[in-house]
Amino acid sequence: MSAKAEHYDVIRKPVITEKATMASEANAVVFEVAIDANKPQIKEAVETLFNVKVKAVNTLVTKGKVKRFRGQLGRRKDVKKAYVTLEEGNAIDVTTGL
Repeated sequence: MSAKAEHYDVIRKPVITEKATMASEANAVVFEVAIDANKPQIKEAVETLFNVKVKAVNTLVTKGKVKRFRGQLGRRKDVKKAYVTLEEGNAIDVTTGL
C-alpha cells in the first residue's frame, strides 16, 4: 500500500458545520479522522496531502448516541475529529473536495 493511501485512511472527510466554518477564520480546518489515529499521524497526513505546514492538531472523540432504528435500539459510531491549525499563509479549501 502506498503512503498516500495510508494518509487517506487517516483522514476520512472534512467536517463542514457552522462551528468548523468559524474555526476556518482562525486558520483552522476540521477533519473527521480514523478513531485510532494520533496527532503526529494526522499532522503528517495533512501536510503531505494538502502541501501545507501544520502548526497544531487538537483532537476530540464524540461518543455515539443511542438511537432507535425501525423500532430497534441501535448505537451510532464514535467519531474522532481533528482541529488542524495551519501556519500563517497556508490554506485548505475544503469546499472543492479531496
